Amino acid sequence: MQLIKLIKIDENSRVPKYQQIIDSIIHNISQGNLTMDQKIPSINMFSEEFYLSRDTVEKAYSILKERKIITSIRGKGFYISRTKLISKVNILFLVNKLSSYKLRTYNYFIDKIGANSHTDLDIYHCDETLFLNLLEKNKAAYDYYVIMPHFKTENSKHVSLPDDVLKALQKIQKDKLIILDNIKENIDNSAIQIYQDFENDIYHALNQGIQKIKKYKKIILVYPEKAVYPYPKRILHGFRKYCIEHKLDFEILDKVYEDMILKKGDLFVTIEESDLVNLVKQAREDEFILGKDIGIISYNDTPLKELLGITVMSTDFKSMGETAAEMILNKTKGKVKVPFNFIDRESL
Repeated sequence: MQLIKLIKIDENSRVPKYQQIIDSIIHNISQGNLTMDQKIPSINMFSEEFYLSRDTVEKAYSILKERKIITSIRGKGFYISRTKLISKVNILFLVNKLSSYKLRTYNYFIDKIGANSHTDLDIYHCDETLFLNLLEKNKAAYDYYVIMPHFKTENSKHVSLPDDVLKALQKIQKDKLIILDNIKENIDNSAIQIYQDFENDIYHALNQGIQKIKKYKKIILVYPEKAVYPYPKRILHGFRKYCIEHKLDFEILDKVYEDMILKKGDLFVTIEESDLVNLVKQAREDEFILGKDIGIISYNDTPLKELLGITVMSTDFKSMGETAAEMILNKTKGKVKVPFNFIDRESL
C-alpha cells in the first residue's frame, strides 16, 4: 500500500510509537498524500511491516477513529474520513442561537484565532437534547470546544446548565473547554470562562444613565417570560434591584402589545428586536418624540440601533470573541468578565 512507503517510524525517538503513527498519518493527509475515503493498511499489515506490536497500532487507530480522522467498515477495513485542515488546531463553536451579536462574537473570534486554526460552527437552539447529541457526535474530534450555554425548560424558561449538560461538559478535558457568555459557579475553574454578569451588568449600566432616567415617570422592562430563545432571569433581578433602590415606578411586561397605551414620561427597556421595532413603530404613529416624550433603552447593540440613535446597554462582543481566541493561542486559563457598556444616544 502507498501509505506504508510514506510512514516513518523513528526507533531512536522518545515519541511513543503509536503517536508517531498518528502524526505520520495526519502529516500525509495535510500534504495531500492521503485523500478522503482512501483505504489504509489493516492493523495486522501495519504491525508486520514496521515490526510493531498489534496493540501499538490498535491504540493509534483507536485515537484516529475518536478524532474522526479514520473510520472502519466491517469486513472491508480502515478508510480516511476527514481531510479538511487536519494539521491545524480544530475548534468546535457551539451557540444557542444565530443572532447578530452571537455571529459578531464568532466573527471576532475567527479573525483573532488566525489562519492556523479551523473552526466549525453549530447551533443547538437552546435545546438540551440537540446539544448533547452534537457533543456526543463530536467528542474527541476537536482540540477545543467553545460553548455558549443557554438552555430552555419544557415551559420555555431559561436555564444555564441542566444537570445532564453539566455532566457532559465535565467529561471534556478541562484545558479544551471554553465557556463563553454565560457561566455557572460549579464549572471547573481550570476551564476558560469569559462571561457576562447579567444581574450586575444591567444594574450598573442603568446607573450610568440615572440622570436622564430620573426625568421619566415610569420605567418599563419588556422581558419575554416565555420565548423560543429565553433570556436569563438575572436580567430581571438586576432591573428590579435598580428600580427599588432608586425608588422608581416600574412595570414588567412580557412583550410590546399591538395598540399598547403609550404615555408621555414612559421609558422602555427592550430586549428582543421585535419588541423594539413594534415600540418605535407605535411611538411614531402616536407622534411621540423619542428621548423627549418617551424613552427607549435597548439590550445589546447593533449597527442598526446605532444608525437609528437608540440608546443601548451592551456586552462588548469584540472583547468576548477576541479574548477567547487569545486565551486559546496563549494557553492561558481563568475567568474573564467581559465589559458591559451603557451607550447614550438620542432615544433617552
